[in-house]
Amino acid sequence: MAGNSNFWTRQSPFLLSILRIVVGFLFMQHGGEKLLGFPGGNHLDLISPDKMLTLVPGLAGILELGGGFLVLIGLFTRPVAFIVSGEMAFAYFMAHFPHNHVFPLLNGGGMAVAFCFVFLYLSAAGPGPWSVDRARGRA
Repeated sequence: MAGNSNFWTRQSPFLLSILRIVVGFLFMQHGGEKLLGFPGGNHLDLISPDKMLTLVPGLAGILELGGGFLVLIGLFTRPVAFIVSGEMAFAYFMAHFPHNHVFPLLNGGGMAVAFCFVFLYLSAAGPGPWSVDRARGRA
């Protein structure tokens, strides 16, 4: 049993990197949908310059696409993860919580809550070994 525990302890930094990469990739898709209409079938028009300055889709899309990319590659991971964690908390309370349901499953906010807390964890844990931050010696 002790050998198994050592295995998971040794693997946890790499699993942290995998978590960061997967979550960054998933988060980028939300921003891509808002800004570019891709991926997905919503066939959104490209954002016009006047909408780019709006909260949604403008700022939220930029934070999600750009922040997701930075998290994915592990560049400025801690501050970016902290910022997008806050964005997800804000998104939950602005878009989901007002639907008069306490439970995120009922108000459609489950992904916002999950992203919020995963990004909060990444802001504390850092990027893991497979990251630009680590390659630059700043993890």
